[in-house]
Amino acid sequence: MALIVQKFGGSSVADATCIQRVARKIVDAKRQGNEMIVVVSAMGDTTDILLDLAYSIHPNPNPRELDMLLSTGEQVTIALLAMAIDGLGEPVISFTGGMSGIITEKVHKKARIQSIQPKRILEAISTGKIVIVAGFQGVTDEGNITTLGRGGSDTTAVALAVATQADQCEIFTDVDGVFTADPRCVARAKKLETIHYDEMLEMAKLGAGVLHPRSVELAQKNKVRLVVRSSFSDNPGTLICEDNLMEKVVVRGISMDDNIARVSVTHIPDKPGVAFSLFSQLAKKHIGIDMILQNLNHEATNDLSFTVSKDDLQDAVTVSQDFLKDLNNKGSLDVKEAVAKISIIGTGITSSAEIASRLFGTLYELGINIDMISTSEIKISCIIDSVNAVRAYEKLHAVFLE
Repeated sequence: MALIVQKFGGSSVADATCIQRVARKIVDAKRQGNEMIVVVSAMGDTTDILLDLAYSIHPNPNPRELDMLLSTGEQVTIALLAMAIDGLGEPVISFTGGMSGIITEKVHKKARIQSIQPKRILEAISTGKIVIVAGFQGVTDEGNITTLGRGGSDTTAVALAVATQADQCEIFTDVDGVFTADPRCVARAKKLETIHYDEMLEMAKLGAGVLHPRSVELAQKNKVRLVVRSSFSDNPGTLICEDNLMEKVVVRGISMDDNIARVSVTHIPDKPGVAFSLFSQLAKKHIGIDMILQNLNHEATNDLSFTVSKDDLQDAVTVSQDFLKDLNNKGSLDVKEAVAKISIIGTGITSSAEIASRLFGTLYELGINIDMISTSEIKISCIIDSVNAVRAYEKLHAVFLE
């Protein structure tokens, strides 16, 4: 008998018909002799609808109350899914994040899980019940509800797999697995049978919407057997593991992220501590920073640019404006929202000058200018104008993966 954690995203539970299909899939797995923990997201666009409602009430909602509101989306799903499974004749119980023992830090909207005390979950499983858990949420040690940020249900599922020592964690989505590019944008994208944790982590960070980066990090750290599958078929999906390609340099995927913005503070003093001052203030606001570029200008000043998620843009602008005020308004702020990040991912690719040359050469042939470049051992990313993003995405996939 295996203990399996399954996670179903919003598109998989979008309406009553979808919920009933998911219920049958879960029951089938249970009747094959498995013990089941199931994590679910809010139905369809529920979270976005709740956010729109909140911002129609108040332009800057209190974070605690916003978490209180957003957490209700998953609670609707767990109750409906439990009803559907009960209707199929299997014993089942639903738990909120707090009831599941998920304890988070005292940060609203982007809390990180500190510990899980899965006593109630394990007790329910021992009596033969299927356990349905609300993803995306937890509680502080004081009992306040928190949410884990976008993609938080993925993190919930992997964390529960770790805490309960599950044999496998399966992430169900609306595609058949992990592809070399988003198949909804690139028709010739190919499904990968396996992919290394590191490569999957970079793809997740760089815009691939299949998995949230925090869930991949947690799976790699704890060697969780992680599978991405479709909730609309019985195909085997993609296994994320310690795939060993030795020293072979292979481009494994192309990603595109247009949910970003570039923030530049220009003509700031070239002296120690200036960058620390800005980024320490951003850190206090829990603003995630991706690419960073510093240019040396004339007359002892620098331009400092960085990219953030559009979800964090307003907070980043406010922090940057306060930073410039602290410099007695030396410097200025430039924000560019119409940008996208195009990346190629594969173990060891930065050791190959040929791959970098082909990347930059392809963008040159398309007449696309590069604003920023970032590299790691397994990726090269370029910031370009968003109007060119899809064209670059399709062409780079053709160059490297077809």
